[in-house]
Amino acid sequence: MSSKKDLKQMYKEMEFRKGVYQLRNTRNNKIFIGRSMDLDRAWNGLRVQLMSGNFPNEALQQDWNNQQGEDIVYEIVEVLKPSSDPLIDEKGAVKTLETLVMMELQPYGEKGYHTAK
Repeated sequence: MSSKKDLKQMYKEMEFRKGVYQLRNTRNNKIFIGRSMDLDRAWNGLRVQLMSGNFPNEALQQDWNNQQGEDIVYEIVEVLKPSSDPLIDEKGAVKTLETLVMMELQPYGEKGYHTAK
């Protein structure tokens, strides 16, 4: 049996898929772009925020409320390629990847939930 300390260390060494996701409203095809250091678990946290009415994007929250959560789907857009280089700033790389996806998909106005800067 592993000790608590061993289990913590094993967790720290686990590799999670990092990258960019979108929440897409299948009724109007609007998208919300976000990033996560754990793409496989991100949807659970996002769904909890939306169900509790605490999502930071008011327009998406309003659509979620109006549709009772139906027709909003979670999709992984880009996954950061794993690197063995310990000097890589993974958070910075994921943020850059998100910026590139935002430039490509332009999720503003009728296309998305973001406001252009």
